[in-house]
Amino acid sequence: MPWNPQEEYHARLTARRTAHDRLTRVDARCAHARVATFFSAVLLALLAWRSGFSPWLLIFPVVVFAWLVWYHARVLRSRELATRAIRFYEHGLARLDDRWVGTGETGERFRNDDHVYANDLDLFGHGSLFELLSIARTRTGEAHLAEWLLAPADAPEIQERQHAVEELAPELDLREQLALIGADVDRTVQTDRLIDWAGSAVPSGRTLRLVTRVATAFMVFSSAYLVFTGAWRPLSLVILCQTLALRIFRDDIDAMLSAREPGAAAGFVADVLSHRSRDLEAVAQLLTHIERARFQSSRLVLLRSRLNDGGAASHIIRRLCRLADVHESQKNAAVFPAGLFLAGLYSGQDWLLALGGIVTGLLLLVRPHLALAVERWRRQHGPRVRLWIDAVAQFEALNSLACYRYERALDPFPEITPGPDGTALFDAVQLVHPLMPRATAVRNDVRLDDRVRLIVVSGSNMSGKSTLLRTVGTNVVLALAGGPVRAASLRLSPLALGATLRIQDSLLEGRSRFYAEITRIRTLVRIADGPLPLLFLLDELFHGTNSHDRLSGAQGVLRSLLARRAVGLITTHDLALTAIAAELAPHAVNVHFEDWFDDGAMKFDYRMRPGPVTRSNALALMRAVGLEVESGPEEARR
Repeated sequence: MPWNPQEEYHARLTARRTAHDRLTRVDARCAHARVATFFSAVLLALLAWRSGFSPWLLIFPVVVFAWLVWYHARVLRSRELATRAIRFYEHGLARLDDRWVGTGETGERFRNDDHVYANDLDLFGHGSLFELLSIARTRTGEAHLAEWLLAPADAPEIQERQHAVEELAPELDLREQLALIGADVDRTVQTDRLIDWAGSAVPSGRTLRLVTRVATAFMVFSSAYLVFTGAWRPLSLVILCQTLALRIFRDDIDAMLSAREPGAAAGFVADVLSHRSRDLEAVAQLLTHIERARFQSSRLVLLRSRLNDGGAASHIIRRLCRLADVHESQKNAAVFPAGLFLAGLYSGQDWLLALGGIVTGLLLLVRPHLALAVERWRRQHGPRVRLWIDAVAQFEALNSLACYRYERALDPFPEITPGPDGTALFDAVQLVHPLMPRATAVRNDVRLDDRVRLIVVSGSNMSGKSTLLRTVGTNVVLALAGGPVRAASLRLSPLALGATLRIQDSLLEGRSRFYAEITRIRTLVRIADGPLPLLFLLDELFHGTNSHDRLSGAQGVLRSLLARRAVGLITTHDLALTAIAAELAPHAVNVHFEDWFDDGAMKFDYRMRPGPVTRSNALALMRAVGLEVESGPEEARR
């Protein structure tokens, strides 16, 4: 491949750290310069007061101080961006070095105990596939990626995603720019709140609009009357009426700003404590970067076109962001007229008092005008917000898979091809688990088709049986989501997937592990009746019951699944169950994993071999940990 992620990440990380160190030095110099400028201004003020120096000399340090404040803010902003870039590349190197567990978003909120394979394949949680993949900055982007992992796509959709992922893979500059967005790099932007707010019913506001226009006209008239005549009574009366009107229409204004029930505190634009304006700015930046990019794949072109339908989405979102900033600034706006009143009372200047009254009246009009502006925005653009955010979410899901593709350039995209005569196909060469460290992972070949539809995997404890099932399932999830797979090659048909690797009992529900397992298997049988062939992964089938019922039940369930065109793997350490392959021949085969003792330690090579296992290591393991276990007659004969 034309890129080397390890070298590129190291080079960029070094450059960002150098920039951060330089900006830290500039930050210190700016801080010292601001202090020196401030004390220079104080010194000049004292000289002007006591020695007759011209007070106009104060202009120079004031201008310099104002420029330093502006420049220092830019320096701090640049250093913060450098800090985020450093984290971005450190996380990238952690993924490349298999140190990524605990560094990303785990996706716990997407965990579903009733899903037919999510928990079994560790899709969510600490050290999960989602944590490895996701670099989304919005909650809807995370949700879109989770949806792709939970619901396999059809073949045309998978091919479109593959083309988009392949195009995005080398776009490292774009991924870095997206990683720098947002006030807090460790907290995703809550776009779901924006969607709910924009899509909610828009209040009429007709009465408020009329009252606001009349109040504005009277405010302009009374202010002009005060300026020309000095009479306070009209302005005072107008301010009193405005205050009463605001109280009467307070619930309507809150409903326009927050889309909540009347009487509840305003939530979206009005709730500055939840930092909605920062979310808006982050969304606008995401939209800007996507709008500016040039794409070739059909999926990316379509997503970009959605953002420019009816005007640039980023500009429209920024318009709402400015309205949110106006409302947030109202918290401190009351300080200004209060200062004018105090200055007028202290100095005896009537014009300052008049100006304070006019400003007070104008500030009272800001909130209703703001509510009406937000109402107009939501009425014009609210229905399209969901389309914009959905486009961003799809892009973020594709970008997450593209990052995975970039960092694993040797992993191929799977070939999605129909199985012969509509049967299932899974043909993997040198397959390995995506979450396992590359230095220690062992590769195996696995093939399921119309000839071999069941693989019975036997072996002793810890030999790798369950890991093989997770390896198959996790790569199927990646393949059907549109991403690359950890294999030399993989050919598979569109499949439904189901597993019983992590079935748990439930004390609260009064449910045993065996009951939970048979309930899951009943669900898998129903899925097998669907339009897609089922790939089942059954770990230690029916090990919660006696040997006779276990063997009879396993034979019945597997016959039922195979009769429904399903294919799959089952594991067992019960040697009696390996006879199932002979019962279901020629569509079933046995394979096994071996182990041996070396210097008193159990050793495994995790390589799949043909045929059933011929011995168990349970007693040896018991003795290895210090348990006193006598040899049975069968073990003595061996």
